[in-house]
Amino acid sequence: MEKGALLPMFYLPPVSYFTALTQYKPNILMEKFEHFPKQTYRNRANIYSPDGALTLVVPVVKGSKVHTPTHEVKISNDFRWQRLHWMSLESCYRRSAYFEFYEDDFARFYHQRFDNLFDYNDELLKMILKFLKMPVPLQYTDEYHRDHPELVDFRNTIHPKKEAAVEQKPYFQVFEERKGFIKDLSIVDLLFNQGPQSINYL
Repeated sequence: MEKGALLPMFYLPPVSYFTALTQYKPNILMEKFEHFPKQTYRNRANIYSPDGALTLVVPVVKGSKVHTPTHEVKISNDFRWQRLHWMSLESCYRRSAYFEFYEDDFARFYHQRFDNLFDYNDELLKMILKFLKMPVPLQYTDEYHRDHPELVDFRNTIHPKKEAAVEQKPYFQVFEERKGFIKDLSIVDLLFNQGPQSINYL
């Protein structure tokens, strides 16, 4: 059996995440029971704004002293973060070639209330995989294990503070004349700029 991959569930994951999915599909296992780590792509994504990389953060309810398993983390809807994210996506990508093509499908995730972060990310991921025409049957862990010797473990390797391990060829980005090509942004940057060609890039 070919080696598979263990991946965390991210919010609008970076391009390198989908490179891993492409490389190891169909043997993909999604981590559901890890303790929720802070300041990772699990609740944040980077997009290209006129001023460079802009981080969008999904606020989560502050947990108690007991560490919270990722699948139990609740979204904090105390302020209108969805409106902020949607306005940012619109202002950053309205001029891109394919934003209008995907706009209505993404809009639902910023106008409908969601309470569970894992489920929210899971639904978003499945929609993006459909757009990329990447039929990946997602399977989920049923308990936490520190080691998965049979899988390539990406739980801590794809991280905002670490440079992406994969090489990325430049593709057109809306504001590239200002800051140049920015690698490993959220998959939406690739999708809104390249549309159906995104899968060929990956």
